[in-house]
Amino acid sequence: MKNIGYLAQDISILHRQYYRDTKEQFDALELNPTAACILLTVGDFPETSQNQVARYLVVDKGLATREINKMEKLGYLAKNKGVGKAKILSLTDEGDKVVDKIQKIRIKWWDDKFATTGISATSPLVNAIETVVDSIVDPVDAVTDEEK
Repeated sequence: MKNIGYLAQDISILHRQYYRDTKEQFDALELNPTAACILLTVGDFPETSQNQVARYLVVDKGLATREINKMEKLGYLAKNKGVGKAKILSLTDEGDKVVDKIQKIRIKWWDDKFATTGISATSPLVNAIETVVDSIVDPVDAVTDEEK
């Protein structure tokens, strides 16, 4: 058995394979992995700010801004003025439809992997990974002084 230090590498392998397997589906939606994650985050946390999304996904603010601008042009997101310089994001009707498609793509990929391996979504490892991720990401509802 490998030591726990290989877990990050194994997770990266899953991550790359997921995007390799779903690339055509995301390309058809004009999305890349970061854009898809941003849309899902806005869908999960309506009326969130750009900064909150970047912190939640642990991505650079500049990357988040570029992707958000692209999705606004595609008609998936709307930006509204928040307090101060903050931009508040919301899904458009088209964005809602795309989020449903993204969810279906993700669920099918994982269902296929679980069916192939015999692992279930209720595996203790799934819970453990979610706990570690929760310890890393900033909650979306945490507003910084900068956003007030």
